[in-house]
Amino acid sequence: MSTDTPTSVDFWFDPSCPWAWMTSRWVDEAAKLRNLDVTWHVMSLAVLNEDQDVSEEYRAFFPRALRYTRLIAAAKEEHGDAIVKPLYDALGTRIHPGGSTDPDSVIPQALADVGLPPEFAKHSESDAYDPQMRASHFDGINRVGQDVGTPVIAVNGVAFFGPVISPAPTGDEAAKLWDGVVAVASYPGFFEMKRSRTVGPIFD
Repeated sequence: MSTDTPTSVDFWFDPSCPWAWMTSRWVDEAAKLRNLDVTWHVMSLAVLNEDQDVSEEYRAFFPRALRYTRLIAAAKEEHGDAIVKPLYDALGTRIHPGGSTDPDSVIPQALADVGLPPEFAKHSESDAYDPQMRASHFDGINRVGQDVGTPVIAVNGVAFFGPVISPAPTGDEAAKLWDGVVAVASYPGFFEMKRSRTVGPIFD
């Protein structure tokens, strides 16, 4: 079902979110069968919730999450769009299926995977690129509204939150879900469809 003209897709993610990770794996699968031209953008759960009333337990997670978003924002600014997805993959593999909660371990290993020097890790604790990171965040979130999270996906300019899926489908099932989600999202009057989650993120 691939066509000669690729479908333009923008994907906003927070590297720390397991649900965004699951959705990104699905988009990777769908892209194999649906000629997708995906551009990857960072967003931030810390920024999204900075003025919200959230639990102390959830808020305690934000400093760690912010280190990963800052690292990706810096990599994009200094090395271009092409580094964003490989660095996300390198971080996410360790954070999610790898189960690591220690950025001081995750970050150096991820940088080595993508060929960036160890000293680049300093950007994870610097706010130097926060304006660019926040601009990327709000570029995504302003397309769908403040009452959602990560990921945000835009297909040919039509944006939506999610989908929240577990496990990530593969092969024809991934392509079938892609077709359905895009069809639903393309209707201007469609806003929400939801059911309670019965499983957590199921990683390969």
